Amino acid sequence: MKNVIFGILIVFFALLSCRGGEDDIQKIDQIFNLYIKNSAGKDLLNSKLDSTFVSVSMNDVFGTTDNAPVTFSMQKTTDTVNYIEYIAGAKRITLDSVSPENRTYHSKIALALRLSVNKVVTDTINDTLEIEYKYTPTVFEVSKVYYNNELKFTKQPNVPNVVTIIK
Repeated sequence: MKNVIFGILIVFFALLSCRGGEDDIQKIDQIFNLYIKNSAGKDLLNSKLDSTFVSVSMNDVFGTTDNAPVTFSMQKTTDTVNYIEYIAGAKRITLDSVSPENRTYHSKIALALRLSVNKVVTDTINDTLEIEYKYTPTVFEVSKVYYNNELKFTKQPNVPNVVTIIK
């Protein structure tokens, strides 16, 4: 009888020791919101207003083909301000690799914005969006966002990833 109880205790402690700690979980934070406004604060992604962008498209510069669309969604805040929600989709290239447990990746996206004035499409503006990601065993997150090679966002702890472009 003692052997059975001893055996059950050994199995119980073996199973208990195999349990992973919560420190093993990697935090993933790769979503960011992109707002585009003019210098007066007008929402340029609101296609119902005059002199705004009526369509937006994104293409992966590092994609396997020339036409490699990147998925995104157009969203609105409770104040009906439009923004682009980028979750993922563009190919990530290793920018630097200090070690296998500390890397920087980046994606590059060609952004095409079709401008409408008086309900007529007048121009397509081609911009670039570059996203840097930080990878460690504990976190994978957006660390920096560049718009037309200009730094527009640097990650701050516990702050949402919001990028605002003034055109």
